[in-house]
Amino acid sequence: MSDETLVMHCSPTLAGLKTANMFTTECEDRECLEGQLRELNRMLGPKGLRIIPLRYTQEKALLYLYRPKRLREDLENEEAGSILKGLGYPCGSESRCLAMLWEKLRSCEDFPHEIGLFLGYPASDVRGFIREGASKAKCSGYWQVYADEDGARETFRKYRKCTQVYCSRVRCGAGLEKLTVADYKREPFPPKG
Repeated sequence: MSDETLVMHCSPTLAGLKTANMFTTECEDRECLEGQLRELNRMLGPKGLRIIPLRYTQEKALLYLYRPKRLREDLENEEAGSILKGLGYPCGSESRCLAMLWEKLRSCEDFPHEIGLFLGYPASDVRGFIREGASKAKCSGYWQVYADEDGARETFRKYRKCTQVYCSRVRCGAGLEKLTVADYKREPFPPKG
């Protein structure tokens, strides 16, 4: 997996704007991919990020790049906790919640609707999607929006701009380590260099 692939799919998370991103990549050799993930975790771990495989299918892998500290905070949100508890998740531990999501992804073909909580989407929008379905959304972009449409549109704009800047930087030779913002480190966006 190339740096370009990771940047194209995960720039907002690398930049510290988002809790997590998920994407599918080619996987002809599972052992090779897992070796690449170990190397990425060695490089990104000190900056507060992890990348794990959530599911393997025919020659593809679903990967999840996330910031564990932010995921913990997101899942501790009262509304997020209520949604997860109602779906049988073991609230109080982001790793146990993530393990349950992992199991659901492996046992079902479809994505569970609560997956948005693991990607940093607003709990009110995740609840809206679960209750109303996509057709009742006010707008859609990175997720279906049911509550703060203006705020979501601004977030979508930031994510698009971030991805454009990061893709440009990686094409000019910037490496992942340089592009990745450490957890809660207040650097101007985009990072200099």
